[in-house]
Amino acid sequence: MKRLFPIFSVITAVLLAYALYQALVVAPTDALQGDVYRIIYYHVPSAWTAFLLFFINFIASIQYLASAKESTQKAAKWVVIVIGVVGVIACFLPQVQHLLPTGMRPSAVATTVLAIPAFYFFVGKFFPGQRLDVLAVTSAEVGVVFCTIVLVTGPIWARPVWGIWWAPGDIRLTSTLVLWLIYVSYLVLRRFSNSAQTQMLAAALAVFGALDVPLVYFSIWFFRTQHPQPVIGGGGSMDPRMLHVLVISWMAFLCFAFLVCWSRFRLELLHREVEEAHAMKSLVGAGAAAKASVPLNRRPQ
Repeated sequence: MKRLFPIFSVITAVLLAYALYQALVVAPTDALQGDVYRIIYYHVPSAWTAFLLFFINFIASIQYLASAKESTQKAAKWVVIVIGVVGVIACFLPQVQHLLPTGMRPSAVATTVLAIPAFYFFVGKFFPGQRLDVLAVTSAEVGVVFCTIVLVTGPIWARPVWGIWWAPGDIRLTSTLVLWLIYVSYLVLRRFSNSAQTQMLAAALAVFGALDVPLVYFSIWFFRTQHPQPVIGGGGSMDPRMLHVLVISWMAFLCFAFLVCWSRFRLELLHREVEEAHAMKSLVGAGAAAKASVPLNRRPQ
């Protein structure tokens, strides 16, 4: 795997450069916003990538909480299977389809629901034991970075288009800021808490924080916001050339996120191995010192 890292790094760099070229040169100019709209090719892919990373953190956190007991772990697997089956069936019921936002296809919702058990079993298979916690903290750290990019590029885009940097009453802006604050709190808890229950508390906080992701995503469907109505999957329209470049940019961002997560995951594993080695060395040293301090006449014969 180590030999693949430089190769994948080069591929990612080339893809990021190609995406930048597509965004600045190939993509057509928006008729209403002009060239300032091109920030969409960084703003939107960053948001999608952050959502995906927070979703992975959510799955890993649930897995970690369920792994405390074997019975809980088995129950969680069945719950996930039931959610997947019932969710897919429900998406095609007329009563449920009536509740979906205009333009949102049931097949797209069903695919999203199926992603929950798929990710759950994938993560459980390839990240056993403490690797679940390592994956959780890694995806949260990188997710916060991409969410920060969203919060920075959003006002830069809003200023020339809306005439303001920030709209306090906008539910999407506010919920995104709350999402960022929750996961920053998660990282602060992981960094500064020395309790034996820190990992469990952080996993519970991550599950709570993930509930804000659907609110951020669906806010423009269900609330009147400063953001325009969705042009992808929501009944709107987007120039196919723009959509093509947007997908390329997202693929580049996904590769970059994977590369950073890969590096951070390996680093966290090494860090924990070093901590365990130091802890074991301290225990051995403490045991030897305690044995040496026993008086000779009290030592066992």
